[in-house]
Amino acid sequence: MINILRDIGVIARSLDSIANIEFKELNLTRGQYLYLVRIKENPGIIPDNLSEMIKIDRTTASRAIRKLEERGFIEKRSDSANKKIKRLFTTKKGDELADFIIKENEYSNEVALKGLTDEEIETFSQLLSKIKLNTERDWGFVKKGNKRTY
Repeated sequence: MINILRDIGVIARSLDSIANIEFKELNLTRGQYLYLVRIKENPGIIPDNLSEMIKIDRTTASRAIRKLEERGFIEKRSDSANKKIKRLFTTKKGDELADFIIKENEYSNEVALKGLTDEEIETFSQLLSKIKLNTERDWGFVKKGNKRTY
């Protein structure tokens, strides 16, 4: 059996490792770059939605959000309708950093897809979207306390 998920894992860990090394000098560690970019792409997102988007538990997300806020990359603002809800926004400093991270992501995409035709890239993207959807469904199932049957 071909173990595609193993290869996807190697790719993900390789890119994450590169990013953690390259972004360390930017005062970002352990995937915080991912939170920052998602907040920039989704201004006003609430922490629960962010953790769900990234597929990470709330405690880990909360810790990363706090560190980004302490470093001045993001800010929390109260929701206009419900003051208990805190919405997340990037600061000017965070916007500049997120733009740099997005450029790195575009570069990594170029490197990863080198040698593939436009048609192969499109096919791969469609197949990967299906795999992602299947995995997200399973993630949601288990997240709700259910057990998968092997």
